[in-house]
Amino acid sequence: MQRLTIRHETRYAYERAVRFAAHRLMVRPRDSHALRLIEASMELSLPGEVRWIYDAHGNSICRYTPVGEADELKIVSNIIVDRFPASLDLHLYDPHSALPVVYNLTDRLALAPLLPPVTEDESGVIVSWLRGYLGHPTEPVLLLLQRLNTAIHNDFQYGERYAEGVQAPAETLTLRSGTCRDFAWLMVEALRRLGIAARFVTGYLYSAKAEMRGAGATHAWCEAFLPGLGWVEFDPTNGLSESPFLIPIAVARTPQEASPVSGALIGDPGQCHMEVKVQVHLASRQEETPPAQAA
Repeated sequence: MQRLTIRHETRYAYERAVRFAAHRLMVRPRDSHALRLIEASMELSLPGEVRWIYDAHGNSICRYTPVGEADELKIVSNIIVDRFPASLDLHLYDPHSALPVVYNLTDRLALAPLLPPVTEDESGVIVSWLRGYLGHPTEPVLLLLQRLNTAIHNDFQYGERYAEGVQAPAETLTLRSGTCRDFAWLMVEALRRLGIAARFVTGYLYSAKAEMRGAGATHAWCEAFLPGLGWVEFDPTNGLSESPFLIPIAVARTPQEASPVSGALIGDPGQCHMEVKVQVHLASRQEETPPAQAA
């Protein structure tokens, strides 16, 4: 078990003071057998109404509506979590886990929105790429997923990109480069073309020496649903699977649905500047988050 402290600060600065519409925040994880939320708090630069809900995926969503005018809006999330290392049984045999993967009726109904691809592949570049990694038809599909995960890590160039949005998977394959969100989205859409339910995950990555790609910032990876195993994590940016260094915050069908902070402003702000700072480090059991508005 690892106890981790995460501080996620998002700051917007404007040339002129503006008012703010409602904001949607995805910065708080849900308790599970793999992650236990110990403490959570928020620091908000403007007062306002704060209301928590669960979305259709079960994510914890904060609806925050700032009150008043300001030329700056700062949102800081502080959380302490216990992360429990997962064990992945590579030798688990399930006849339904070979291609084509066969889900039982109950799972198939629940997974239906996460099975069809969202993006186009008119040139067939994604399908052609997948064919190069297919093994024996009776091979457990988990081994195929690990090959794809490793291939993206080894064969694609990682680079930070500050522009909003995610590359189309076909574009990432053509460029052979991208960010963590591009690699995660490529793997999600590739698995869906194999008939495997997959979803996009956002959260954080702990790295003691920041040697892993995506450490010290928000991170993205992929989860695939496999018979006998359930949801399994794959981080193609670092070639990780079921790693205790991954701290999931939210899951979504598409990257557009998984933005940590989204909202709108009212008025003419002039020039705008956004800054995001993420700090993830090991915490002692006695460590507490600083006093702030309870989340």
